[in-house]
Amino acid sequence: MSLTTPRRYWLTGASSGIGAALAEEILKSGAHLAVSSRQTAPLKVLAQRYPGQVLVVTGDLTNSQTVREIGEQIAAAWGSLDSVILNAGTCEYVDAKQFDASIVEHVVRTNLLASSYCIEAALPLLRKGTAPHLVGMASSVTYVPLPRAEAYGASKAGLRYLFESLRIDLADEGIEVTVISPGFVDTPLTAKNDFPMPLSWPVDKAARHIFARLKDRPLEIAFPALFMAVLWPLSKMPARVQLAIGKRMVRSNPPLRDAT
Repeated sequence: MSLTTPRRYWLTGASSGIGAALAEEILKSGAHLAVSSRQTAPLKVLAQRYPGQVLVVTGDLTNSQTVREIGEQIAAAWGSLDSVILNAGTCEYVDAKQFDASIVEHVVRTNLLASSYCIEAALPLLRKGTAPHLVGMASSVTYVPLPRAEAYGASKAGLRYLFESLRIDLADEGIEVTVISPGFVDTPLTAKNDFPMPLSWPVDKAARHIFARLKDRPLEIAFPALFMAVLWPLSKMPARVQLAIGKRMVRSNPPLRDAT
């Protein structure tokens, strides 16, 4: 690839929330972007606004065959990828009094297994790219156990471990790996939360911050800084202290379920 060739990205979960705002930042930089989501209409609008820069590759990422086909579409169109940002995900809350394993199954499939399918499709393309970079969207929830977050936290903790292990195994190939750990961000998904979201960031601010930091390829991008300054020490406290803090956060009303 020549120095004048635009960088080629693949971004999942690009139709709303952080993904949609991040797509704008990437495209404004002049890069080319393959966008994935279950929803086709928002991605087609994006392609019309940035002619010649957008490759629309929609589909259900929890279906491994669909993801393989998306990988084949990108390979046929571009032949390689330089950056892959796996942002797609969902959140559902668990009611421990009526524990439903299907919630855990759905969230883990959407957040963790779908990401692994995308990694399988992406790695051969990254190996052919320039300065390859693999990025995964974890969460600050992985630092401290929180009430009702059993499914979401487990899926994001698994994703964090997956990416951090891959970072070691891919180092010899020159593929760098970054994990993103946002605090609260104002998105359609978090809008349904029935609890306070301290130090929440607007989605556009979050996207600008992420894209600016990705240029330095840090091991992790965690924000907002003040929120992390409070959360990080809590993660180092004894389990009994974490339990006491978590118990104070328990709400008596039924949990909400966020649709994907």
